[in-house]
Amino acid sequence: QLQLVESGGGLVQPGGSLRLSCAASGFSLDYYAIGWFRQAPGKEREGLSCISSSGSSTTYADSVKGRFIISRDNAKSTAYLQMNSLKPEDTAIYYCAADPSRRCTLDINIKLFDFWGRGAQVTVSS
Repeated sequence: QLQLVESGGGLVQPGGSLRLSCAASGFSLDYYAIGWFRQAPGKEREGLSCISSSGSSTTYADSVKGRFIISRDNAKSTAYLQMNSLKPEDTAIYYCAADPSRRCTLDINIKLFDFWGRGAQVTVSS
């Protein structure tokens, strides 16, 4: 069974940091670009960042550029999202997803991602 599983979410104070992990089971991440998305209550799912299959190319949405860092370790079939300087408006459910094209687009197009995790809650509050 092909699965992506997010972990590392939780409650953090404004200005704090969290690192999300996205682990693949049943398949190798080597052949997929990985994207991170989030969805806040009442809002559409938003593309945040993407990393190509080799890790040589990354893309960030303006809302997280300079604060979030995407990375991957193909030997561990795991991708990461390091989130720094968190704000209350970053509160959402965070999802990782896999794109078989192996590349990233500038707009982090949600339609290109075939496999999705179930999400991890991130709450930024004092």
